[in-house]
Amino acid sequence: MDQRQKPSPDEIRRACKDNPKIREHDLAARLGISEAELVAAHCGHGAVRIEPRVDDLLTGLEAVGEVMALTRNESAVHQKIGVYDKVVTGNQHAMVLGDDIDLRIFPKAWAYGFAVEKRERAEIRRSLQFFDAAGEAMHKVHLRPASNLHAYQDLTAELVSYDQEPIISVEAGGARDNAVSPDQAATADDLREHWSRLSDVHQFYHMLKTLKLSRCQAMRMADEDYAWLLDNDAVGALFQQAAEDEMPIMCFVGNRGCIQIHSGPIKSVKQIGPRINVLDETFHLHLRTHHIREVWAVRKPTRDGHVTSIEAYGADGKMIIQFFGTRKEGERERSDWRFLAESLPRIPGPSDRDV
Repeated sequence: MDQRQKPSPDEIRRACKDNPKIREHDLAARLGISEAELVAAHCGHGAVRIEPRVDDLLTGLEAVGEVMALTRNESAVHQKIGVYDKVVTGNQHAMVLGDDIDLRIFPKAWAYGFAVEKRERAEIRRSLQFFDAAGEAMHKVHLRPASNLHAYQDLTAELVSYDQEPIISVEAGGARDNAVSPDQAATADDLREHWSRLSDVHQFYHMLKTLKLSRCQAMRMADEDYAWLLDNDAVGALFQQAAEDEMPIMCFVGNRGCIQIHSGPIKSVKQIGPRINVLDETFHLHLRTHHIREVWAVRKPTRDGHVTSIEAYGADGKMIIQFFGTRKEGERERSDWRFLAESLPRIPGPSDRDV
């Protein structure tokens, strides 16, 4: 769709005013535009364009104090309340390693930024919102009553862009191709050899890159000693059992620009239709289970014994959500987590794995 076919900024703002209860992400989809275009239309009307300078943002957020961090993809929304502390900056990778807010950030994917003020009755809600070149949300920071407003305003002023146009030009979106042509793909023997030599979970990504395999391709090729297919209901069973046992888990939700992690127990799990919701004091999660195409249990060798993850994927082959048992580097995997992961309902038979 070219720019002439898209609604004008005035039309976008009018649609937002006429549909106050629809989330921006969903309203943008209805209008045939990206979420970033919807937010940009409010420049001069409650939104200010800011530069997506990740290092300056993260170091500046430390002074803002308690906020809510939000990272999402099309199928899961991950929200954590806390402080941006223990910041590690970098052009290729940046991190926030706080007790509550735990992020892995890939700054090159961040293309647009906005400081947004939205009035709701007598209250003004403030947030910083960042998007990729296709206009998809990478990360958002929402202020809370305990936030330092003066520090937030100083940070916004530091990052403000000279360009305040209400129209942005976005790239075509869509799922990246996960397929690998047969003459490029590794053999099962190649995969088995590399997988057996892993000594750290972070080596898994580099193994896939070396072998030119997507994650789902690797799962399907792997021996059942390393990966096995689960019933899609396994994710709901995992949430319920972890909550009942007050088991500390790690829950990862990400996109191409940011991965957000919860570490600790979960308590309040509510399923409403196809959505699973975690509604704890400092952690909220909203997962659309009907988007899940495959769920895999994955076993990765490490120096401390193997580590087990549960990974859910959508129809496009992208990971929706990932789980581990909470552990620190140098510790063995929790026995209760391993028992839970290995007890989740499986789909039997190798023929069922050829999706």
